[in-house]
Amino acid sequence: MARAIWTGVITFGLVSVPVGLYTAVENHTVHFHQLQRGTADRIRNRRVNERTGKEVRSEDIVKGYEAAEGEYVVVEPDELDEIAPGRSRTIDISDFVDLDDIEPVYFDRTYYIAPRGKDHAKVYGLLREALAEVGKAGIATFVMRGKQYLTALRADDKVLVLQTLHWADEVRDPDQELPELPSGHAGKGKERDMAVQLIDALDAPWEPAKYHDTYQEKVRELVRAKAEGQEIEAAEEAPQATNVVDLMEVLQGSLDRARGSKGKGKGEGKGDGEGRGEGEGEGSTAPKKSTAKKSTAKKAPAKAAARASAPSRAQGGGKRELQQLSKAELYQRATDQGVEGRSKMSRDDLIDALAGSGRRRGRSTETGKRAKSAA
Repeated sequence: MARAIWTGVITFGLVSVPVGLYTAVENHTVHFHQLQRGTADRIRNRRVNERTGKEVRSEDIVKGYEAAEGEYVVVEPDELDEIAPGRSRTIDISDFVDLDDIEPVYFDRTYYIAPRGKDHAKVYGLLREALAEVGKAGIATFVMRGKQYLTALRADDKVLVLQTLHWADEVRDPDQELPELPSGHAGKGKERDMAVQLIDALDAPWEPAKYHDTYQEKVRELVRAKAEGQEIEAAEEAPQATNVVDLMEVLQGSLDRARGSKGKGKGEGKGDGEGRGEGEGEGSTAPKKSTAKKSTAKKAPAKAAARASAPSRAQGGGKRELQQLSKAELYQRATDQGVEGRSKMSRDDLIDALAGSGRRRGRSTETGKRAKSAA
């Protein structure tokens, strides 16, 4: 069972609900210890006084702000707590904004929020359901571990999700920071058209479970092989930059390969959407901008993957039943039924297509029974 890393209250208007904050993701990076070369001796980091070279206990360390060279203003931990009384335990919602209005670059870390006890579940559930209905995020600030955070509080399937945001002055302006950005329209009309066709050929539904951290897998394989005295093949070198003169030829080759992969996926019995998702090989691309926002702001990655990979509970179904499903579940059901053009459909389009498919199948079955009885 996860433990809360922060406890406090969420306030909106005059309503408040005690909550706990939980990390939503876990790190799978392979961690190494530092050793002295040629030995098994561990290297330790120590806090030492740079003037005396002696080690200093953690309780004897304070914060110091350098006001002038060699002159410091000393601040005690208690003094930092005193200037934010109460605020360190309060997530105070000041505004509600549309999720799509928050640019993806502002999102930082994701946390789950849960009520602290059954007595507070009703108010917690009310806030979650209200946010889900209007599709908005509550913007709030709070203090945790000596730092103030700007956050967006949004509703997921059964839980409230808190995402920390970067402050506006932390987000760099690409026009000012990055060199050699193209000015005006880049490429000819024909080149742009082919690039758009390539993107369309690689279009696929967002299925996070399909992607893996292959580098970490290779790191683990390296450690295993070295432990067994084996050698590991070096990775392939990065591809050379595309020559502008060969751009059309490279685009056409990429497009042919993408279409071939999609056709191969269909030939193996997969539907339109699945063929692109499973057969595109190295051509996987990130979601479009609008999709990136929604996936960041409206779904918890683990739950979305579970829903997308779960088998459909039933085929077809009435509109009321279908409206209870997520878009990933609707898409999976449409894939199972072979609904054409499903990769281009919105959630409402998928509901209409599946409802119509169910009615047609029902009428077809009934007609077959009548014909059989008549015979």
